[in-house]
Amino acid sequence: MDEQIKQIAERIRGLRDALDLSVEEMAAQCGLGIEQYQLMESGEGDISVSMLQQVARHFDIPLDVLMFGEEPKMSSYFLTRWGTGVSVERTKAYKYQALASGFKARKADPFLVTVEPKPEDTPMFYNTHRGQEFNLVIEGRMLLSINGKELVLEAGDSLYFDSSLPHGMKALDGKAVKFLAVVMS
Repeated sequence: MDEQIKQIAERIRGLRDALDLSVEEMAAQCGLGIEQYQLMESGEGDISVSMLQQVARHFDIPLDVLMFGEEPKMSSYFLTRWGTGVSVERTKAYKYQALASGFKARKADPFLVTVEPKPEDTPMFYNTHRGQEFNLVIEGRMLLSINGKELVLEAGDSLYFDSSLPHGMKALDGKAVKFLAVVMS
């Protein structure tokens, strides 16, 4: 199991223990299925940023605490230099760099996301979460599917959408795609 995912899973389990909730109660409160929650807490399943965000918002804790084990401290501004954002690789195909991890009480969570290419026949992973999302492609091309509608985005293209709709993305042309994702509740 990847060390970063293992640490996130331990923080989620620690939160549940601190709240003195059963697995079933925690899953229900977070709006997740029991099996989905158990996979997340064990670190054996995919831990999407949106699932972490759902848990963080429900319990009114900063997303950074679950993702990185750190409490944000800045309230005026937070500077992230290119390539220095705190990163987590949820899977080998997705790398997230948090761009505002030190700013407390954020209204949005901006990430630099890198999606590695997969074989053509690999099915797309779909996600849903509360709120809205903005994506701006920085380099490469990606196929973005929203509620069954497929769109090809190239460098410079952006898309703003209702993130409660099933959405997924895939790198195209056998090359990684990098994009700015801003997730808002």
